[in-house]
Amino acid sequence: MTLPHIVDSHCHLDFPDFEDDRDAIIARAREAGVTRMVTICTKLRAEPTVRAIAEAYEGVFYAAGTHPMSAASEPLISVEDLVTLADHPKFVGIGETGLDYHYTAESADIQKQSLRIHIEAARQTALPLIIHARAADDDMAQILTEEHAAGAFTCVMHCFSSTRELAEAALDLGFYLSMSGIATFPKSQEVRDIFAAAPIDRILVETDAPYLAPPPHRGKRNEPGYTAHTARVGAEVFDMEYADFAAQTSANFDRLFTKATA
Repeated sequence: MTLPHIVDSHCHLDFPDFEDDRDAIIARAREAGVTRMVTICTKLRAEPTVRAIAEAYEGVFYAAGTHPMSAASEPLISVEDLVTLADHPKFVGIGETGLDYHYTAESADIQKQSLRIHIEAARQTALPLIIHARAADDDMAQILTEEHAAGAFTCVMHCFSSTRELAEAALDLGFYLSMSGIATFPKSQEVRDIFAAAPIDRILVETDAPYLAPPPHRGKRNEPGYTAHTARVGAEVFDMEYADFAAQTSANFDRLFTKATA
């Protein structure tokens, strides 16, 4: 039986966790129906490695940016650098970027500066912005709303586990929410409720592998094939058949990540 096709919209295939068995991981993903994945570069010095992984595998695309937790320790990226990278046929998104005040609140100012640079690159390239938001909901909603009013761009709130208020602010701007393994955890009912209230045509799924593995693999290394576990929970949240949820979230991905369309 052929499994429904689904997309892992956010993983990190360049991380050391995958060095020894990347071929097997991608093969397992395909066996699970995960035919496409976006591997995310979080520091620009790793971009050549991430690009090479995307080039080596059919169905693997990539995005690049400076993660907010690295904004103070990495050189400040320029709009021009991001626009140049976006010429690559497998480069499909800008980021991940964003704000993280949980561990790195002391670098809030440089994080905001970096975020605005990424937003301008998303505008100029017409590629989706990939946002990481943690413990910074008010500033995040304010910046996204201000910047969108100054010039439209598209965006996904990756690994969404923030407040209902930030979800509503993002959805009001036409943005997407991405469901990760967090939404499958027993104590995450509030997150599931936020997703359930969102329009189904604005939902993506992801692993954020190697992090946040869903049950039955929780606490172990996550990998793109486990997107299917999260998507099965997503189907329950939206009271849909798994095949229908897989088709809908894949169509949503195609609408947002136009360069990675099947």
